[in-house]
Amino acid sequence: MTDIRKRSGTKGTTYQVRYPSKGTRTGYAYRTFTTLKEARYFAQHDLPKLRACKSPEIRSVDQAVQKWLDTCAYEGRQGKDPVSPATVEVYEYRAEIMRLYPWDKELHELESPDIVAFRSWLLKEYSRDQAKKVLSSFHSALLEMVTQGVLAVDPAANLSIQQSRYQEPVSIPSVAEVQAILRAADQLANDKNYWIARAWERYRPMIYLAADSGMRPQEYLVVPIADLLAQGVRVTQALDRSNKIGPPKSRAGRRYIPVGIETIKMAKAYSDRQDDLNPAKLLFPGEHGQHQRYNNYLRRGWHTLMEKAGLTQETEVDGKPVLGMMYPPYSLRHFFASMLIAQNKDLKMIQERMGHEDAAMTLNVYGHLIRLKKAEEISEPSGILSSVLAA
Repeated sequence: MTDIRKRSGTKGTTYQVRYPSKGTRTGYAYRTFTTLKEARYFAQHDLPKLRACKSPEIRSVDQAVQKWLDTCAYEGRQGKDPVSPATVEVYEYRAEIMRLYPWDKELHELESPDIVAFRSWLLKEYSRDQAKKVLSSFHSALLEMVTQGVLAVDPAANLSIQQSRYQEPVSIPSVAEVQAILRAADQLANDKNYWIARAWERYRPMIYLAADSGMRPQEYLVVPIADLLAQGVRVTQALDRSNKIGPPKSRAGRRYIPVGIETIKMAKAYSDRQDDLNPAKLLFPGEHGQHQRYNNYLRRGWHTLMEKAGLTQETEVDGKPVLGMMYPPYSLRHFFASMLIAQNKDLKMIQERMGHEDAAMTLNVYGHLIRLKKAEEISEPSGILSSVLAA
């Protein structure tokens, strides 16, 4: 028997719908609402749908998660293309974490308190960042079950894990350090050693393009020749985690970026010499005419560049001193964003140039720079106390 109970407490009055459920110890499940109208609507409309949507094929969380994985890999969710094999691997790892949780109810019996308990377990067992990603994927799986008619409502609606309030700022080289990086690329391209100079005929324009466009390394490694335009570059593809060429990370990743004419000339001059050795028609092909691999570029190109520019630092690994890089390849992307901020470009433009899906992502990464820039613009040149002391 289903009934509605009025509950009054220190936080106010709520309305609780009690209905039969075989998946609980008491034989009843509960939903709480802030108004009587919402409780009645659930009891009269949503609850019958909830019971009617039971699927004989998908009854457990494990089955729902597997169906979500298959949809992502072979069909694509919400009319989108299937995700890349590398993304499927990431999703499979998150799915294993979902399956480790001791679900004691069938899928259609899950309620918000069950998802809250799952969230608490994630935060206890995993890092906050990992827990956030797993819960987000679980929410996607439940939404897919709603889309396919397995569930009537999403029990994870409005439940999420927020980013930690404090995030370590990204590592950004100074203007002087970027100048040192570009000088090092110039010197390596003109090295007396034939093989070094030959390799840096390719790496040098890549480095200049990276600094002048803010592209991700996975993007500039596989730029098609056709995407180098008269005054800029288009981003239409990128390397995924398995080093295969696919679409950019998101729809916003497809973008046009204005680039300096000298950088355009340098990149075009290199590509013009590669026509006979470049069946993939890439701007910076690998040695055998196919695309470069990120790890090869990191080891042979970027590490050498950092040493030449004097941007290394000694760290300890297992108690032994190891010479490491001061900056990763992504630092040129961060430098590009910092220059846009220094030039007072608006947030929307920065978001578009960086290929971020929304402005919140841009603020999460570069918000501290934007706030600092605004503070410098409005601060008194002599400080606040100068007027107090002068009085």
